[in-house]
Amino acid sequence: MGTTEAIGLVLARPARLLGAEPFFMEFIAGIEESLAERGYSLLLRIVQHQEEEIATHRRWAARGLVEAVVLVNVTTTDGRPAVLRELGMPAVIAGGLREEPGIPAVSTDAAGPMREALERLLALGHRRIARVTGPAALLHTRVRSDTMRAECAAAGIEPVLVEGDYSAEAGERLTAALLAAPHRPTAILYDNDVMAIAGLGAAKAAGVAVPSALSLVAWDDSAMCRLTAPPFTTMTVDVHRFGTLVAASVLELIDGRPVAGRWSPAARFTPRGTTAPAPGGS
Repeated sequence: MGTTEAIGLVLARPARLLGAEPFFMEFIAGIEESLAERGYSLLLRIVQHQEEEIATHRRWAARGLVEAVVLVNVTTTDGRPAVLRELGMPAVIAGGLREEPGIPAVSTDAAGPMREALERLLALGHRRIARVTGPAALLHTRVRSDTMRAECAAAGIEPVLVEGDYSAEAGERLTAALLAAPHRPTAILYDNDVMAIAGLGAAKAAGVAVPSALSLVAWDDSAMCRLTAPPFTTMTVDVHRFGTLVAASVLELIDGRPVAGRWSPAARFTPRGTTAPAPGGS
């Protein structure tokens, strides 16, 4: 692909979400830090849909603008890997949950952390547990959802899952709807910190006390989670480290060396002020 000393990353998501969501800022910082040590730069493009992302990859390949690309947010019916193989574009998948022939990945365990989160909530006595998910088309969303359903079934309970889009608007709206239900949950899991913090605001607006009447858990820790009142319990991930691991795999790939098998840092339950025993032992 030439010697452009550039690596490409296309994010198919609304730009307004990118500005509000700390995850990708930390992830990109980790990639750039490692690339800079080798004199490489990151070419970042924000698009609305996966079709635009594929068009960008075709354009980059035709013009020789990047030496490799990073794929994020793999979906259940993802057309990007096949296109990149067709183009001969070297690529690394960030957060791989299934094997893609010819494309190495920094793998992620999406099931284990979900089991840990549920075990913690069940141990606190929660039996009415809901989750505000990310987009259902994302493979890691599906794995988390399948794991949640299986673990809750084993515990003899039925979870409630509602689909969000990682935005504050979704977190607020969906939390308000969950709390207005006849049998409102005593615990809610969120697939990112932005939706979770908006959900805390919705609980306060509804007069539902956190954590005495409602426990909340956010996925992905951030400074925002530590500054809320009360501070947020989270599934904490070292996102910066994730970025450096992805960059290491990309550099091995473009150097023509074998790409080492790597795993992203596992999410771990970090208890803070938004979780407590279920009210009334329910």
